[in-house]
Amino acid sequence: MRTTVVVVTWRGAGHVRACLRGLAAQTRPHRVLVVDNASEDGSGELARAEGVAVVRLARNAGYAGGIAAVLDDVDTEFVAWLNDDAVPAPDWLAHLEDALDAGAAAAGARLTRPDGGTQTIGVGLTALGYGHDRTDGEVFGFCGGAALLRVAELRAVGGVPAAFFCYYEDTDTSWRLRLHGHEVVAVPRATAAHAHGATARLGSRQFHLWNERNRLLMLARCAPGPVFARELARFAAITAKVVLRRPEGANFSPSLRLRVLGQVLVALPGTRRAGTPEARRRVWARWAGR
Repeated sequence: MRTTVVVVTWRGAGHVRACLRGLAAQTRPHRVLVVDNASEDGSGELARAEGVAVVRLARNAGYAGGIAAVLDDVDTEFVAWLNDDAVPAPDWLAHLEDALDAGAAAAGARLTRPDGGTQTIGVGLTALGYGHDRTDGEVFGFCGGAALLRVAELRAVGGVPAAFFCYYEDTDTSWRLRLHGHEVVAVPRATAAHAHGATARLGSRQFHLWNERNRLLMLARCAPGPVFARELARFAAITAKVVLRRPEGANFSPSLRLRVLGQVLVALPGTRRAGTPEARRRVWARWAGR
């Protein structure tokens, strides 16, 4: 048994059983650890009924916080991150383990939409420092919805950014791995059917806050200094325009953008830079804009 699969659930009663039954059908032996984010719908009890270990948290720590909460309990060589609304194919874990055996530090699966189309095989990095889904070609990072990582390497680069709560924890982790010279690969043959957004409210104010805040904090930690300074200044300038013009839309709410700026500025003093300046320049030059 080389892998611990961590499934974080919050109000997942409608789909967590399908996820766990997909894991039970895997062709490789593994351990399953479900993190119940203080659900009130019986998600944890449903998971226990499937015969897996469950850790219930006292409060909702988000996806990133849920994985971080149990990382010290993982005693296997590999750790898998799996959304509770993803159902892996029987050979999902086998293909991912084979990819790590070939030398990668992290490997991401292909997530499929309900219609069978590809949602993502991993994450790309734009010239503005945004992560975006890729459906073919090389990937900068893995998608955290279904991925496998080497535990030692993950711990060595700082673990999971629990404070992110959710969104960008996968891109941030992939970036830190690359800054330390590790390889991150896509494994399209490892598939998982994904009911994207079954738990999170995509497009909500909170969704936009997490995305914008976590992108800037990721850049503060991983990008070259001038890139972070540029993006922080750009965000602040757009926020000033929004305050004056007040356009429609949650992502352009003055109060939302001011909250993002405030949270980023408060977090900056405790944000530790990852990698060396040369490594940050090298990784940015190689991947930004792809």
